[in-house]
Amino acid sequence: MNKEELTCEIECINTEVVNEIKKYLPDIEEVQKLSAIYKALGDPTRFKILFCLKQEEMCVCDISAILDMSQSAISHQLRVLRNLRIVKYRKEGKMVFYSLDDKHIFRILDEGINHIRHE
Repeated sequence: MNKEELTCEIECINTEVVNEIKKYLPDIEEVQKLSAIYKALGDPTRFKILFCLKQEEMCVCDISAILDMSQSAISHQLRVLRNLRIVKYRKEGKMVFYSLDDKHIFRILDEGINHIRHE
């Protein structure tokens, strides 16, 4: 199919539909926040960290061992995820445990995995 076949041959805007959809578009701040989240999820290392945390709450040491990466590198990635409210942490003595922030993140990961496994 060539480029011309993929576009309308005439301009015929359905103003009713256009105006209705415009009402529901997110504002620029929401779009920027959501884009940042998807950008974070698009990084392979961060995705693997999230997949680990989807299974169980973990400390940096355990994630580091699973992914065969330095604790410093894992901590940096967790900081990015924490700033976007994708993960949360709790301290227990000298240990810091990370987990997914909420059920929305679980669903996003599940839907993504389901999509690629059932192409």
